[in-house]
Amino acid sequence: MKSIVLGLLAVCGLALTSVAQSKEYYLLVGTYTAATSQGIYLYKFNTATGDFAPVSIATGLKNPSFQAISPNKKFVYSVGEVAGGGAVYALAFDRKSGSLKLLNSQSAGGNGPCHVAVDKTGKWVIVGNYGAGSLTILPVQADGSLGAPLETIQHTGKGPNAKRQEKAHVHSINFAPNNKDIYVPDLGIDEVTHYQLNTQTGKLTEQAPAKVAPGAGPRHFTFHPNGKFAYVINELNGTVTGFRYGANGTLTEFQSISTLPESYKGESICADIHISPDGKFLYGSNRGHDSIAIYAIDAKTGKLTLVDITPSGGKHPRNFMIDPTGAFVLVANRDTDNVVIFRRDAQTGKITPTGRHIEVSMPVCLTTIPF
Repeated sequence: MKSIVLGLLAVCGLALTSVAQSKEYYLLVGTYTAATSQGIYLYKFNTATGDFAPVSIATGLKNPSFQAISPNKKFVYSVGEVAGGGAVYALAFDRKSGSLKLLNSQSAGGNGPCHVAVDKTGKWVIVGNYGAGSLTILPVQADGSLGAPLETIQHTGKGPNAKRQEKAHVHSINFAPNNKDIYVPDLGIDEVTHYQLNTQTGKLTEQAPAKVAPGAGPRHFTFHPNGKFAYVINELNGTVTGFRYGANGTLTEFQSISTLPESYKGESICADIHISPDGKFLYGSNRGHDSIAIYAIDAKTGKLTLVDITPSGGKHPRNFMIDPTGAFVLVANRDTDNVVIFRRDAQTGKITPTGRHIEVSMPVCLTTIPF
């Protein structure tokens, strides 16, 4: 009888260990290396407790500000955000050790690359160049490294904000669920440009863009989990614009809503946008007001209703993420060198500081890989 009990305890122990492991992720923190940062920082993050622990640092990279993970989780692609000749890095990821190894780098095809994405086949990487106002597509080789740029597409035009919209400024690359439609918000020309990808050849074909309000400055973009709605956060006028995603990839605007309290009269610009895994809430970050705006999403119409605006726990929340389970929101405050960990209420959407924060110089991008 004793041996049977011990056997059951052993099995239960293995099961509990398995469950615990499934709640752990590697957290990648992309940074600017202008101050004391050494590159991309990796941590273990537990989505049950909110605990974290340092694992490794990928060094020798200049301003690895934004990352994208390959579909097979074996490779990480990062921009090297520098003016006058930006780069794209390909790194191999060792899941056992939690380390990144540089495979190679290629030209971003323009200066100031600020965003990167990889398609669902893992064959194509696209980088957005803020400084140049262009996007570049690169092929992925069999070993995960990057081939030379296949094509660079240059945007042209300007907007009414003479200081910030003097020319095109591509700000993010976003794949639709079908892996065919690609949306590229351009802050400088007030458009969410639209391309379609041929996954066999890597050819990008331009489609009709979606326009936002003059001077809005579209920045980051996200799809609702149901695939029916999409949202862009507008940096310059502090709003979120909602679209219906229709046939042939058309985007039809249905709402624009402020990210700031009506009483706030100071300067502020928006940055990042994400939707909770359950599709019930949308979150956006304000830099200047230094906060996270939270909205409830109407399941039928996609319309947003403001729930709360919560202080970010630091200055200049350039990027944030909702962990894959939806339990925590992590906010990267660039100018106070901290990543603040909030617990998220799944019923109300509101977030509460846990008291935990990760100290890292100039954090810019947060992503996860299953442990």
